[in-house]
Amino acid sequence: MYNWHVRYRIGTTSDVEVNVERLKTLRSEHVLTLRELAQEAGVSKDTIWRLENGHSEAHPSTIRKLARALRVQPKELVKTGGQ
Repeated sequence: MYNWHVRYRIGTTSDVEVNVERLKTLRSEHVLTLRELAQEAGVSKDTIWRLENGHSEAHPSTIRKLARALRVQPKELVKTGGQ
């Protein structure tokens, strides 16, 4: 008898690169600490730290949460080819 463990990711999308400078600028303009933005967005403080320091990409749902908390469109937080 075999015990197979298969992990499926249904309907997921790839993580996206965050526009680090824009994220930092928006957080500064809103005078929010990492902890305050994390609480407002519903993500961990460590997640925001990793994003702001370029150590990680973000799942689209994280981008949407941060954008909502910062009152901007999600596309403002996504790095595009020219940035």
